[in-house]
Amino acid sequence: MTERHIITARPVTDVPPVVEETLGDDERAALKTRIKQLLRARDAILLAHYYTSGDLQDLAIETSGCVSDSLEMARFGHAATAKTLIVAGVRFMGETAKILNPEKRVLMPDLHAECSLDLSCPADDFAEFCAQHPERTVVVYANTSAAVKARADWMVTSSIAVPVVRHLHAQGRKILWAPDRYLGDYVQKATGADMILWQGSCVVHERFKAEGIRDLKREHPEAAVLVHPESPAEVIALADVVGSTTQIINAVRDLPQPTFIVATDNGIFHKMREVAPGKLLLEAPSGGRGATCVSCAHCPWMAMNGLRSLCHALETGANEILVDEAIRTQAVRSISRMLEFAATTGVAVRGRSGD
Repeated sequence: MTERHIITARPVTDVPPVVEETLGDDERAALKTRIKQLLRARDAILLAHYYTSGDLQDLAIETSGCVSDSLEMARFGHAATAKTLIVAGVRFMGETAKILNPEKRVLMPDLHAECSLDLSCPADDFAEFCAQHPERTVVVYANTSAAVKARADWMVTSSIAVPVVRHLHAQGRKILWAPDRYLGDYVQKATGADMILWQGSCVVHERFKAEGIRDLKREHPEAAVLVHPESPAEVIALADVVGSTTQIINAVRDLPQPTFIVATDNGIFHKMREVAPGKLLLEAPSGGRGATCVSCAHCPWMAMNGLRSLCHALETGANEILVDEAIRTQAVRSISRMLEFAATTGVAVRGRSGD
């Protein structure tokens, strides 16, 4: 019989409001022109996450950069010849880029762009807990700091978490999982592994409402429900597709349904509309009751990324990501284990998968 344990995480209470950058057409055009000039002059490339603004995603594509999940952003940067990587996302994404690209300079538009999962799992607290359970294999989600990755045996993305834990479970390993309790619960149910779950959560995904999704589905019975596994179990239970950002985007593109109820950060809609322009996309409810629920499913830290702050970072070299070399060396081992597993087993880390 498998065991399942839960531990307490540090609560994240200081969540900023969502403040979107507001620009007039002339300022937007001027900033884009200036940023393109600076990218060339600084030998830099822009890596933007799916949850950032349409302006940043478009600019990344226009300048031969990358719009993707956090791991592919770092891998794309590694393959690029540019000496400077501009990571539009949240801090752990910048750190992951630096871990895999120590020889390159990594800048971010705003170093205050955090992640509630990362914040809920301080490295010192996590290391202390791991020390109390030395018999367990430590598996952490990509949404963690460099220091937490350095303490882990494995780092995983949402798409490869189940195959990795299933592999470890088959070897008789017991798992210490961090930081997302909902993704951890999803993985545990899928694998039957004995898992201790750190009690972190994403401030966006944990707010989706199962009742509201059911009511919205009754209004749109033709709709497929797409859910990221960082969501609560009762929301995941309603999904036609449970997947990472890239898997969800591909589902909108590939499935025959004309309508989709999407339970993830609404920044993803920009890419969805690009790959499936004729389809109706509905935000999964995250507040209120029933079909009248409202949704403001956007990460407040992702919203800190904007054209103005990007331009400032390029002009001044501000907001550089630095990772202690001893921590980086340990962290890269946990990432490399995942990449080697993917290469050996043929399990995709992105493309049809990702974060």
